[in-house]
Amino acid sequence: MTTVLITGASAGLGAAFARGFAAKGCDLVLVARDKDRLQAVARELAREFATACEVLPADLLDEDGCAEVAERLADPARPVDILVNNAGFGLPAPFPHNPVEDEERMLDLLVRVPLRLTHAVLPGLRERRRGAVLNVSSVAGLLPTGTYGAAKAWVTAFSESLRVDMAPYGVRVLAVVPGFTRTEFQTRAGMDVSSLREAVWLEPEDVVAKALRDLALRRPVSITGRRYQAYALAARHLPRGFVARKMARTRRPPAGR
Repeated sequence: MTTVLITGASAGLGAAFARGFAAKGCDLVLVARDKDRLQAVARELAREFATACEVLPADLLDEDGCAEVAERLADPARPVDILVNNAGFGLPAPFPHNPVEDEERMLDLLVRVPLRLTHAVLPGLRERRRGAVLNVSSVAGLLPTGTYGAAKAWVTAFSESLRVDMAPYGVRVLAVVPGFTRTEFQTRAGMDVSSLREAVWLEPEDVVAKALRDLALRRPVSITGRRYQAYALAARHLPRGFVARKMARTRRPPAGR
């Protein structure tokens, strides 16, 4: 039986990944801060799919919480076969207008935490010569889009590099690169997305379905939707200075700053 550990599993893409893997008959380890929401997700999945759901409440920005999840990933008596690094958050303003403490917390959750958790799970995957790591990145990482985009660019580059390192051991690594997706992310980040057209939005279930197909095909990157696939293609060819100026117009400081 395949066991999948998913961070940020209480809602949004994390919950959608949990449902997607449960539908394939996998056992789950669900990680997030909110124990009650995790338990609700676990009960729903167990009822619908008869899957085993372990609930592991943890604040990954807390040293003890992150260490607990890393220990679970490294436990040889309860092996984890697939790690989904999904936990994250954004900030409402450009870098110069955010408290540096908030920027550091975001960087920790988007970069340090997946690095540490991936490092914890890899020895077991390498020894068993199977398994996978899915790192949730973002199309924001394809272009100059602030510190969130910079962190997500690291996630994608890290995934592509790790994929090469782990290929001899039969371990798959996939960077999941969604665009605007209907989750709680924008609300929690305080983002005003009222001007976005309906056509730009993705459903989390579609992102997960595409990711699982791409994982099975051993692709390095998963991008859902022709709009965002074209966006990624353009990002590789447009002059970086031109793009940086265009993207800067979309990042406005909040009123009074």
